[in-house]
Amino acid sequence: MARITLDHIRHAYGEKPKSEADYSLKEVHHEWNDGGAYALLGPSGCGKTTLLNIISGLLQPSEGRILFDGKDVTHLSTQQRNIAQVFQFPVIYDTMTVYDNLAFPLRNRGVAEPEVDRRVREILEMIDLASWAKKKARGLTADQKQKISLGRGLVRNDVNAILFDEPLTVIDPHMKWQLRSQLKKLHRQFGFTMVYVTHDQTEALTFADKVVVMYDGQIVQIGTPAELFERPKHTFVGYFIGSPGMNVLPAAIDGSSVTVGGQVLTLDYRPAVAAGARTELGIRPEFISLSRDGMPVSISKVEDIGRQKIVRAEFAGKPIAIVVPEDGEIPAEPRVTFDPAAINIYADSWRVGREG
Repeated sequence: MARITLDHIRHAYGEKPKSEADYSLKEVHHEWNDGGAYALLGPSGCGKTTLLNIISGLLQPSEGRILFDGKDVTHLSTQQRNIAQVFQFPVIYDTMTVYDNLAFPLRNRGVAEPEVDRRVREILEMIDLASWAKKKARGLTADQKQKISLGRGLVRNDVNAILFDEPLTVIDPHMKWQLRSQLKKLHRQFGFTMVYVTHDQTEALTFADKVVVMYDGQIVQIGTPAELFERPKHTFVGYFIGSPGMNVLPAAIDGSSVTVGGQVLTLDYRPAVAAGARTELGIRPEFISLSRDGMPVSISKVEDIGRQKIVRAEFAGKPIAIVVPEDGEIPAEPRVTFDPAAINIYADSWRVGREG
């Protein structure tokens, strides 16, 4: 296992980048702990696979260095970095049996056969392919083949890190849940450094200790699931995390007063907003309450999703979402209140703190 240091990494696929816009991966300068479980989360094209391939050695960064436990590995190959990587689609040996596919990385490194057998059988049970051990991989379904690929990445216990590039894309939904649980268990048991790329927030939030949210080629926040939910550092994090995402409303800030449309809310602090910045209020649907008192809203639709209802409404001329318990009342003349502790203020899309 390794501590991974990303030392002022940047990457452009074109030659001689002239501006920040030419970089597919904007500057990344972070250190990830030995034994941590990280998820790179973001939409397609945000730079997460580029960053993963730089960590693995499949891609050399245009600028900066990558270090494992303080050692510069920027110009070393994947093999020299001692990395295991699992890709989005299966990479297996069709002519080998399932058992031999998993045993191959161990035998290739001279591991004693009793240990090979122990590790392979352990992983076969984990990926639910024990009964298929003697069958040729050629005849398996796409999701079974991907489970082999996943198992090959997990079978070694001497790697510096295990990297996963959207590995559950071809896995059926029930098995996805099982494999995510098994990956968490494996991480707790062996303490591998794991980096997991996904665009699925459920996968990221259930797998990782820390989620790395990426947007437009840059890291906008690294945090625990609770931190991303409660205090999004960027409005994109608020939109992307949560279902529905955070409500973001244009707002005018004057001291501790926030005006949205014609409605004025008072905070218990003064946001540190620079003059001329574009300011917005962010609040999650879970922290808005429907009542007969408060600020007026106009409800357009109610979506009953079982344990709760999602109310679509208009507040101060802007659409908002409100989460209501399944048995919660929806008044005929509804009004809303915002939980002051759950209000975030943003200036030019970035969350601001208190003055002083």
